[in-house]
Amino acid sequence: MIIDLHNHTTRCNHASGTMEAYVQHAIAQNIDIFGFSDHAPMRFDEAYRMRFDEMEDYEKDVLYVKKKYADTISILLAYEVDFLEGYIDESVLKRDVDYLIGSVHYLGNWGFDNPEFIGEYQNQNIDEIWQRYFDAIESMAKSGLFDIVGHIDLMKVFNFLPHKDVRLIAHHAIKAIKKANMVIEINPAGLRKPALEQYPSAGLMELIAEHDIPISFGSDSHEPTHIGFSREIIHDFARSFGYKKCATFQNRERMLINF
Repeated sequence: MIIDLHNHTTRCNHASGTMEAYVQHAIAQNIDIFGFSDHAPMRFDEAYRMRFDEMEDYEKDVLYVKKKYADTISILLAYEVDFLEGYIDESVLKRDVDYLIGSVHYLGNWGFDNPEFIGEYQNQNIDEIWQRYFDAIESMAKSGLFDIVGHIDLMKVFNFLPHKDVRLIAHHAIKAIKKANMVIEINPAGLRKPALEQYPSAGLMELIAEHDIPISFGSDSHEPTHIGFSREIIHDFARSFGYKKCATFQNRERMLINF
């Protein structure tokens, strides 16, 4: 089966295309299970996410296409939630969804994956910010709030890579993810970015496989044509580390199926 669990909508204010266009493109790509997981509201950097008062309409829209296309494709409802201490809102965590993706996009007030703020890298010690990033991933796992880790090595998005072996930097975070029984997505969006590499890297994937952590797949689409992007590449990548099954969810319950 073909599964794609990380996809956005125009409600996040930095995506394009109607929800039905996403679904129709997913059907054209022969996707069996397709998840909408748009950026959840948060009272921080609000221009890049839906508002709190849009959640109900977002959910209604997803459930509408779920029903309309039920004979052709299975549609799931989810959110991508920013893990940022002091800003995680209970009203998001309590929504009736199939899964929650937890992601780190900020170190303090710095949106490190936003091209507007790329200049800040010049002011940072690269190994220190990579360690801060994976410390945040570790804290996210220990929170027990989420089902999937989104784009686990997003810090490489602009190709500012650590001098230290990433496996050493990420070791404690990977152990925390394993203990929390979370899933790590394989996300091809990095291939569309200066990093020119899927999330995670091969080195990090080696560590993930060693800990026998389940995987999922997500296009991280922000327009319909992103759906299915480099799918064979990321499937082959997962298989090269011995994976034959990937995760999907229903009502926060995980299932592993062949891909």
